Amino acid sequence: MTEHEHYEALVVGCGPGGAAAAAALANNGVETLVLERGVDAGSKNVSGGLLYAEESAPYTLDSLFPGLREEATERPVTDHYIHNVAGETVKTFDLGGIHHHDTVWSDSVLRRTMDSWIAERVHEKTRETGGGLLTDVRVNGLLREAGEIVGVTCDEIDPIEADLIVAADGVNSELARDAGLMDWDEPEEWFQGVKAVVDMPEGAVEERFDIDEDEGEAHLFSGDLFEGCRGGGFLYTNEDTLSIGTVFHLDSIAEGQYEPHELLDNLLTHPLLGQWLDEEYDEIEYSAKLVPDSKKVAHPSPHRGRLCLVGDAAGQMQAQGPIIKGMNHAVSAGGLVAEAFVEARSRGDPTAAGDLYEQKLRSEGVMDKLRPTSYKVSSALAENGPMTKLADTLVKSPIGTTAIKLMGGTVEKLFNSPRMMALIPDTKTPYVTVPTTIAKALGEPITETNSVEPPELDDRIGDLTYDIDEGNPHIEVLDNSFEASGTAVTACPVSAKDFGGGCYREETVQRNGKEETVVSLDTQPCVECGTCAVVADTDWTHPRGGKGVEYRQG
Repeated sequence: MTEHEHYEALVVGCGPGGAAAAAALANNGVETLVLERGVDAGSKNVSGGLLYAEESAPYTLDSLFPGLREEATERPVTDHYIHNVAGETVKTFDLGGIHHHDTVWSDSVLRRTMDSWIAERVHEKTRETGGGLLTDVRVNGLLREAGEIVGVTCDEIDPIEADLIVAADGVNSELARDAGLMDWDEPEEWFQGVKAVVDMPEGAVEERFDIDEDEGEAHLFSGDLFEGCRGGGFLYTNEDTLSIGTVFHLDSIAEGQYEPHELLDNLLTHPLLGQWLDEEYDEIEYSAKLVPDSKKVAHPSPHRGRLCLVGDAAGQMQAQGPIIKGMNHAVSAGGLVAEAFVEARSRGDPTAAGDLYEQKLRSEGVMDKLRPTSYKVSSALAENGPMTKLADTLVKSPIGTTAIKLMGGTVEKLFNSPRMMALIPDTKTPYVTVPTTIAKALGEPITETNSVEPPELDDRIGDLTYDIDEGNPHIEVLDNSFEASGTAVTACPVSAKDFGGGCYREETVQRNGKEETVVSLDTQPCVECGTCAVVADTDWTHPRGGKGVEYRQG
């Protein structure tokens, strides 16, 4: 038997979930090693992003890391709105009710700043118990002995064993897939998020949004401005930048052959945003990621042997209408898995941590938020072709329009009901048809003009920072026929039809005397979102430690 370095606990990934697990473990005297793939924590991480602290949550990030809000977040988000759009007509609803429900505080964040700050504290805490934080290390799989998970294998260092392995390695978790706990088989189980971080002149955020320095706003956008794609847009105020992005169901992007960067541009150039943006538009970073739909993929038993999954690796991302929460659930999961391990260890059976962790996710109410029972009931009825068609037809009819007019302010109240939002089906009706009809029935014409000219895709790619891993491409196309992998040409956020750059390109070749359409791949501009792993026939892994894209904002 080979002897390997051994720790009581090993945490893979130093985002909020991994950091929470590491801090809670170290606080309880557990020897903990943290391995991070990026050159710095946050250099591989992207979120919209709003960080919540919920009253009902067992753990919050500021309780584990005092000073977080003062030192590492951007702005408190004090106001929340949704804009229902039909052409250049808009009806805006105040979402204060649902935003403040169960909320202690909510801050806008940029992941590179926040995660890097947290990582310094994680390293300090874990060093005290005999561990620490190592960056530039990619964990590529699970170490097994006699079929049992005992540790992890890495690209850069020797295998490591541990009594507890916490996989906090994100939505594209190689550990979750190695354990058979997650897969990439179904596009309808995922969202794709694309974001631009926009620089603002000094004082412009306060002036243009009419807020004070200790205030911030969150804006959501739905209706017909996204060409019928199922999803919506967002805008969050940061300290001196804006986070503006779109989030769509991946199956809708794939089926409609939508190009993500163009959907983002639809939002950026819409007249509604003319009140906040001008011709001096300065986009400082373009990014993308997959987001799990917890209603479908939040794992009810996110553990196997010594391995426990937290955060995106376990599908723990809540997206129910305007309720968009992920980092806070990852933090709760990280704290609970640490709590479970400490209890199991005290009973002399650390291998029982996984079962205890699962029980705690349920007893603390985390799983009820991620996989609401009401959605199971409503989706069985609403998410079928005939019912969806009937609902769309009814909403768009004069009867539907008249009903919305008669309801008036009741519609806004429904948007602020957590119970109602948990019932929303994943169809075009709530994302496109209803908000468009609301705007037509209740909205007012937009008076602003928008002079924004977004960067071209090649400029967006060129402005990103990459450390290329020459000779070691992390993605391989297994079937390059257009039928098998052509969807990646449009669905990949750094690729596009008739675009010579990007990752995926459509080409015509001669085979056996016949013309065939195939796809080619260049991994150099890859933003590691994982989209192509779902929509194309590929062998997808992360780049080695410290290689690939490096986000400065995140």
